[in-house]
Amino acid sequence: MTAVQQAPAAAPAVAGPPPRRRPRLLPRTATGRIRALTAAVIVALAATITATWLAVGDARDGVRVIGHDAGPQVVATGDLYFQLTDMDAQLANALLLGRSQNLGTGRDQALARYDDNRAKAGAALLQAAKLADEPSEEATARDLLKGLGRYERLAGQALLADQESDHTAGPPSERVTGLYRQATDMMKLDLLPKAYNLTLDNGTLVRHTYEDERTSVKYGIGWVLGTGLLLVALLAALQLFLAVRFRRLLNPALAAATLAALVLTGAGAVMLGGQLDHLRAAKEDGFDSILALSRARAIGNSANADQTRYLLDPKRADTYEQVFLSKSQSVLYVKAGNLADYNAALQKQTDPKAFLGFLGDEANRPALPGRDAAMAKVLADYRRFQQDDRAVRTLAASGRLGAAISTRLGQGDNAAARDFAAYDASLVKLIQIHRTAFDDAVAAGDDGTAGWRLVLPAAALVIAVLVLAGVRPRLAEYR
Repeated sequence: MTAVQQAPAAAPAVAGPPPRRRPRLLPRTATGRIRALTAAVIVALAATITATWLAVGDARDGVRVIGHDAGPQVVATGDLYFQLTDMDAQLANALLLGRSQNLGTGRDQALARYDDNRAKAGAALLQAAKLADEPSEEATARDLLKGLGRYERLAGQALLADQESDHTAGPPSERVTGLYRQATDMMKLDLLPKAYNLTLDNGTLVRHTYEDERTSVKYGIGWVLGTGLLLVALLAALQLFLAVRFRRLLNPALAAATLAALVLTGAGAVMLGGQLDHLRAAKEDGFDSILALSRARAIGNSANADQTRYLLDPKRADTYEQVFLSKSQSVLYVKAGNLADYNAALQKQTDPKAFLGFLGDEANRPALPGRDAAMAKVLADYRRFQQDDRAVRTLAASGRLGAAISTRLGQGDNAAARDFAAYDASLVKLIQIHRTAFDDAVAAGDDGTAGWRLVLPAAALVIAVLVLAGVRPRLAEYR
């Protein structure tokens, strides 16, 4: 018989690992889900409050720097630049006038204005040194104070020597002219560049602050809207869950919390958008224009003084004529190789927006109420002043020095001093339009964030209490 072989017994099966349970996004129980949604709402509420708080802080920092710290300091140093240029201008006027009193203005008037500018410049420098945030700014302000003292000593020596010579209107003695050259060179090469550096340092701080804080506020609006809408969505989800689970149409406390969150988000975004507009208005409509026009005023005043220097110091007349052209083109640029061509081109061109230079750039900015009329007046007065300059140089070139001095410093019709004063007054009115825009924008910026440091924690507390009041009775039903 054939033996039957049995197959070997199969090895026992090895038990595999138990199947993994997938994590659940929400707890299984209703109470667990309510607590999870409530916790998510509280986290979203905290995120919304934090985003709004930080954005409000950025907006406040921008308004503070532009409107209360560096911005006004820049304006003050711009005024300082004008006061320094006018000191040197009035010194030149006093030396050219001598003891003459028949031109409608005299030495005493020029010296009174010189003293007034000296006092204002000294006060501005002391204030700049006190407010300086950087050691370099403080050092510059103190160097300016010391330099101003040296300038005053030279000016005093020139005035004393001129008084002793007792001359009529016209170039003073060589000794007086030499002392004045030292003084005006110190002003031009030392004091004015340092004053401008103070303006540049603070102007750079304003520009960087504006760009940084404006960008931060823009991002802040995005974060406020994102976190706020997430909060509203989570509140709506919690409301819906409770309505389905407990078969109740509306939870009044949660509905109030949802409405409060929606109002908070919308109000925060609108407020921050308004702060962006206030920052832009303070910087672009106010600060930038004030700075540019104040610079134009100071340069124009220095050019006006170059007319006097042209008559005061014949040996440097050609230099002063070229400097006058350069400064005039900085204020209002038209292409010209000499003063005669500049004046001719200036009188022909009537469209303010066709010019370059400080005034031309301002004419091309978006207009504020009253700006266009004020700008037209400034340009008309500037043209008249340039016509007077042409007359002064024509008279001087023909040897009629007395008539040239009378046209330069007199107060009659077509007198350069009188017409320049009218131009300067028109420019001051134009600056005031932008200063008003600046002050209004800063005040609106301050008001825009007023109270938000109290509103935000109060809103957070109210919404949190409403949420807890809405879910607590439902949780109590499971006890």
